Amino acid sequence: MSFLSELFGTEKPIIGLLHLKALPGDPLYYPGGSIASVVDAAKRDLDALQSGGVDGILITNEFSMPYQKRVSAVTLAAMGCVIGSLADQMSLPWGAEAIYDGDATIELCAAVDAKFTRCMFTGAWAGDLGLIDRDFAHTMRLKSALRLDDLKLFHFVTSEGEVYLNDRTTAQIADSIMFNCMPDALVVGGEAPGRGPSSDLVGSVRGAASGVPVVCGTGCREETVADVFSRCDGAFVGTCLKRDGIFSESVDVRRVASFMAAARDARERMGEG
Repeated sequence: MSFLSELFGTEKPIIGLLHLKALPGDPLYYPGGSIASVVDAAKRDLDALQSGGVDGILITNEFSMPYQKRVSAVTLAAMGCVIGSLADQMSLPWGAEAIYDGDATIELCAAVDAKFTRCMFTGAWAGDLGLIDRDFAHTMRLKSALRLDDLKLFHFVTSEGEVYLNDRTTAQIADSIMFNCMPDALVVGGEAPGRGPSSDLVGSVRGAASGVPVVCGTGCREETVADVFSRCDGAFVGTCLKRDGIFSESVDVRRVASFMAAARDARERMGEG
């Protein structure tokens, strides 16, 4: 049994993504943005995710596009402000992520008392943002200095939009992350947003994971959740829970409830709680 049962109450959790609207400093925030409107939208999405029955929630700055390799102070401050406004309403295990920036993510989690997070913590990548070079040794020392001993780290092994800058296989990358980086869980996604990982890819990562949970990061839908559960230890789910499955829309409680009914049925058939 992994930490997933203790944290989420199941070995196959569905972690719903709460995408914060554009924040101060983000290009999409202007004109006419306000923190009050970001908070209001986040509260509606939080209520829909919790009422619909997800097992956990990850709060991300999803609309801070184009994403920063080093997240700015104003973004972190705004995220802290919004998350603080949600705290009294949160009844599920929850985490936070400052997209692409492992150090900023750790600092954010310390400020808001998050229980888990995920990020592209390791490796050197190239993509639309240019070169992304992570320093996980520094990130872990920051986590230690902030006394975040219980914070669970979900490590991306793959990326939707970047290419890893060497010729190692994904299985070899997962194996070295296991040896060097002490992950609590690994996250595997498809080659593009909305696409799920192939069975071969998940199998190769699981073979290197040595008992650490392997979680689906992209492409899990109501009609595929049973198949995802047969290969992965849960999933992060975002856009498909929104109205009409559209990224820019709000979370739809009916879609969440329908998705979670399918997830519970799949877990029961597998003998999971």
